[in-house]
Formats: sequence, C-alpha cells, structure tokens
Amino acid sequence: MSGLKLFHTTKSGVTEVTPHLAEVEADVQDLIEAHMQTMLGVRFLASEYVIDCVDGGRIDSLGLDENNAPVIVEYKRGTDAGVINQGLYYMAWLMAHKDAFRNLVRDRLGAAVASQVLWSAPRLICIAGDFTRYDAHAVREHRRSIDLVRYRFFGNDHIGLETVASVTGHSATAKRVRRRAAGLPPVRRQGGAMAELAEAADEVLLGLGDGITRVQRKQYAAYQRLRNFACVCPPQKSKLLVYLKADPKKVDLIPGFTRDVTGLGHHGTGDLEVQLRTERDLERAQDLFRLSYAAA
Repeated sequence: MSGLKLFHTTKSGVTEVTPHLAEVEADVQDLIEAHMQTMLGVRFLASEYVIDCVDGGRIDSLGLDENNAPVIVEYKRGTDAGVINQGLYYMAWLMAHKDAFRNLVRDRLGAAVASQVLWSAPRLICIAGDFTRYDAHAVREHRRSIDLVRYRFFGNDHIGLETVASVTGHSATAKRVRRRAAGLPPVRRQGGAMAELAEAADEVLLGLGDGITRVQRKQYAAYQRLRNFACVCPPQKSKLLVYLKADPKKVDLIPGFTRDVTGLGHHGTGDLEVQLRTERDLERAQDLFRLSYAAA
C-alpha cells in the first residue's frame, strides 16, 4: 500500500495526495467508528468499553456484524506487536461475559437483535499502520476469526483499508483442504440435485480468494471478507437462492435468473438475488460472484 497515491482534481489543477499514517491513533478510531457499517459491515455499539476484570482494560470498539456475530475492533497508529494479543484478551473476556454484551446490544439495537447474537462466530478486527510477517503467522495459530487490516490516510478526510491476513476460527475451507490432501472425495450433502448444487456453489464461493469466511446461520450461509459478499439460503425444491452485494442497477437483469430485491425482505444480505437451478446457472453466475467479492 505504501506505493498507492491519490490524485485530487480541482479547478486549479491536479494535486497529488500521498498516503500517510494518522497523527494519533484516535484519528483512525474516530473515522472508522463514524462509518463502521460502510467500511466493515459492522453496526457500531460502543467506544472505549470498560471491562470489569482484575487487570482492567478498555475495548476500543464493540460492534455486531451483518450476521449478528460480536466484533471487537482494536486500533494502532503504526506497527504494534501487542495488538493481536490485546484483542484476544478482550475476546476471552467477552466470551465469559455474554450477558453484558447482550445487554449492550439490547440497549442499542433492541431485544429482537439481542436474542439473535451469533456466539459461534465472534470476530477480532485489528486495524494498524502495518503488520509484520510474524503477526500474519500468529493469527493462524489461534482458533478465533481474526482480520488484520492495514490503513492509510489520504489527506485529512479519506482513508484506505487493505486486508493483510484473514483467518477463520472454524473454517469450512480448511476441512475441505484436509479431505483433498488425504485423497478423500468431497463430501456431498444429502437431499438430491439442489443439495449438490448448493455444495458446488459453496466450493465456488470459498474458492474466489484467500481469507473467505463462511458463517452458518439457520436461515442462510454468509460468505465474507471483512463484509458479507454472498448469502446462500437452504436449497428449495427446484432452486437455490443466492444474495449478492453487487449493485443490481449495474447488472443486466435476466428474468428467472437475477432480480433486484432492494428494499424487499429476505434472509441474509445483498440487493441482487441470483436463482440457481442447474450447474449451467452456477457457471454463468460466477462473474456476478466475483463482482460481489471484489466489492467487499
């Protein structure tokens, strides 16, 4: 990211804006907290949340992601080897004090949301000026979902975020890789053609790139980087519904295949509905999958 440059065009000409670190850590925290849902897909709950334990401490930011999973966000202005361990310390506290978090969610977002918190997939997002290769290795040794995100400021009001490493605590990808390494055939779900189509869609979505997490909820499976980019509902009798973050207005909609569901209620997230009935549908949907993945 150090080689990136932003050019600001004005009536008087073009000005080069060089990426730089924040003056103080609070500048990063304030900007991201103000736009957390847009940048991270996380609903903001609290800043500098004080935890009640012997050693004390303050969680920089607490939030709830698109799948109702708890999220801890920790910030560092530059490179700090302690940010991951600090975040994991707070994660351990959070998992031991679920009622306190539920009460916070209820106060901010209501009782209905508080009753749907997904405790099986808590996340830690570390945002810093940079990370070392040892940091990237360290996150792979933990059983939690951790994202390492590098930031840069452009001028005073623009920020760029780049995912350096993303690790899933309980990854479907890892299980699949182990089966393939052992020479075992891929696991097929029971239930006929639509179930097999769902399995094939799962492999395609997980194979789009590194750092993809699949979060399983009763109503859908969400595929995410920092934010959801696809949600797959349980197979119906004759079709499989996939919801993407691709902008429906920028897609040539095809009746019976793609549909704009902006403002319409459905499980999962995303305004573009893709209807899969055959493997041919899955093949022609892959460009849309990649478009949504890139947007996330």
